[in-house]
Amino acid sequence: MTQGTGHGENGDRDRSSEEAELSERLGSLDHRLSELRDRRIKTEQPAGDGGDGAARASAMALGFRLSSELIAGVAVGGGIGWGFDRLLSTSPFGFIVFLLLGFVAGVVNVVRTAGAGQNRRGGS
Repeated sequence: MTQGTGHGENGDRDRSSEEAELSERLGSLDHRLSELRDRRIKTEQPAGDGGDGAARASAMALGFRLSSELIAGVAVGGGIGWGFDRLLSTSPFGFIVFLLLGFVAGVVNVVRTAGAGQNRRGGS
């Protein structure tokens, strides 16, 4: 009479057995998840260097990016200055002015990019 409603002695036994079964399943799931996390952590770390190679590669990539931004700024400024000199026949002045402007723009881009990288690593 009380089996379907969850009241009485049989209902309490059913509920406690369901809770024990659920607790057991939860423990099994937790154990499997921790095994999967351990396996994933072991496979993500490169063997031998302990992650230093990835950090060096990232720093090298950042260095190449910063140097290419500086070189690109100078090259674009020089190209624009050379173009103005050809169009307006103002021989070295346009080249010199725009070369300096390109250098300044390149330095500003490098400082901005390097500053953004420091903020990312700092966590704030």
